Amino acid sequence: MTYVVTEECIKCKFMDCVDVCPVDCFYEGENMLVIHPDECIDCGVCEPECPADAIHPDTKEGAEKWLTVNTKYADIWPNITIVRDSPEDAEKFNGEENKFKKYFSENPGEGD
Repeated sequence: MTYVVTEECIKCKFMDCVDVCPVDCFYEGENMLVIHPDECIDCGVCEPECPADAIHPDTKEGAEKWLTVNTKYADIWPNITIVRDSPEDAEKFNGEENKFKKYFSENPGEGD
């Protein structure tokens, strides 16, 4: 098992999860984070820290798509280990549905 970041993160990109991850397995895209499934140690400390409820075990129903997304982009995007502020309009997008279809960007973020 591993944890995955889901579409709830898109356009919110809260970084509370980055702060608590003991193995630095988060990677940063332009408007979301992902978890590298081969680096995640399945400790679960990130899941309750996410204000957008965007982190779930890959065993949750519907998580297959997100495991694929996390795996692909963790290999492309830069690692993020330092917490930065989330976007100024993050709260506006928190809870919005269908964010992947509307807003997902393949572009990398800044990383460390």
